[in-house]
Amino acid sequence: MNSNKPSTIDLVNRNLQKRYRAEKRFQIFGIASIGFGLLCLLVLFTDIVSKGAGAFTSHYIQLTVNLDPDDLDITDITDESQLALADYQGVVRKALRDKFPDVKKRGDRRKLYGLVSNSAGFRLQEILKNDPEKLGEQLTLWVLADDDIDTYAKSKNDAEPFTGRLNDKQIGWVNTLLDSGEMQSRFNRVLFTSGDSREPEMAGIRGALLGSLYTLLVTLVLSFPIGVAAAVYLEEYAPKNKFTDFIEVNINNLAAVPSIIYGLLGLAIFINFFGMPRSIPLVGGLVLTLMTLPTIIISSRAAIKSVPPSIRQAALGLGASKMQVILHHVLPLAMPGMLTGAIIGMAQALGETAPLLMIGMVAFIVDIPQSIMDPATVLPVQIYLWSDSPERAFTERTSGAIMVLLAFLILMNTIAVLLRRRLERRW
Repeated sequence: MNSNKPSTIDLVNRNLQKRYRAEKRFQIFGIASIGFGLLCLLVLFTDIVSKGAGAFTSHYIQLTVNLDPDDLDITDITDESQLALADYQGVVRKALRDKFPDVKKRGDRRKLYGLVSNSAGFRLQEILKNDPEKLGEQLTLWVLADDDIDTYAKSKNDAEPFTGRLNDKQIGWVNTLLDSGEMQSRFNRVLFTSGDSREPEMAGIRGALLGSLYTLLVTLVLSFPIGVAAAVYLEEYAPKNKFTDFIEVNINNLAAVPSIIYGLLGLAIFINFFGMPRSIPLVGGLVLTLMTLPTIIISSRAAIKSVPPSIRQAALGLGASKMQVILHHVLPLAMPGMLTGAIIGMAQALGETAPLLMIGMVAFIVDIPQSIMDPATVLPVQIYLWSDSPERAFTERTSGAIMVLLAFLILMNTIAVLLRRRLERRW
């Protein structure tokens, strides 16, 4: 008998230790993978927030303006044409000259006028339109600064402030206004109350937000009932044969089709064949409906399958019809999973850009849409447009819009999780 031969217990212990080491390595690899993913997510969010936080604030300049009828060239305040064509910019420029009386040269004055956004004139027009009695009065207003001025003021304390197209005199005027408190950083309401604009300081996301809302509304109204109906038919009524197997395979395949293909389909059918207008939320909602239907059908079928067969058998045993079993028992119990799938599908649709580019929702649209038939864009497309703009101020607006989009996506996914936990029943 060989005494050097390991015993069976030693072999078993050795194999167990080997397996434990392998499991430990696997756990370490898993934890490292999760940590790496979280680190990448943290870097991404940090980059977006650091670039986009400035979009939620903007610098305003205090001006004292005289709404002199002669300066405005208004003789009849009730005449809408005079009110629309009045020289509001001239009044704003005069207020700037009064603030810096030492500026005499024509070129310097042009640079001085560039401190204030063009929106100041529209602000005065809106004031007179809402309250004509203010004509002839002296008002103290806070008006938006130009985007270059705003960018410099935000980076003033950085190691290398962004001067852009500003000269030394403009920088000196800005520093004077900042030191005297006549230029202040305030919450940027324009970002949430205005539509798109060529001027960064006047650009907002309200039009894109409403366009996204109308588009998602059309998508939800169409995709959820159709998706649930299709799932009910396939699970409860459809016979198991080659035809239904073919349908199921194609539904699963459609869920993996690139989204731009749906855009091409919408362009060919809804716009070219049916002649529907481009760049309206109705067409965008139809395209996104086609894209989200496979996701909703698959999640709804999974939710219906999760309902125990005993529920159906008990209802049938009490004399309920097939439709009554489905409407009164199966659908209410499967609804949490269906709603979760629908919300996830809506979140996916909210972040889509490619299919909407194909149907013309990439157009530059300033007006705020009022219905699903008005030209509009959506938030992801608005981000795409701003990211392609050369002005430095659009960089923070782009990141700010991304933050708003991410907030909506996180909110929708949170609602889906809460709905599932609240309504889900365990068997």
